[in-house]
Amino acid sequence: MLDSGDPVDITFWTKDGELITLNDVVGLSYNFRSGTHNIKLLASRQIRTIRDVCLYKINGLTIYL
Repeated sequence: MLDSGDPVDITFWTKDGELITLNDVVGLSYNFRSGTHNIKLLASRQIRTIRDVCLYKINGLTIYL
């Protein structure tokens, strides 16, 4: 879903265990070796790297890795 190019909403855990929800996010790239996704927030144009194991929900659907 992240690699489709369509804006999605994601929820993920931080290293402190806090849940963060980001709205209107587009996936830019995926690194298989490190298990990360680079994402872009459309509102602020900020680019972030998120580990796949920390992803919890995409568009309200729970992820099972």
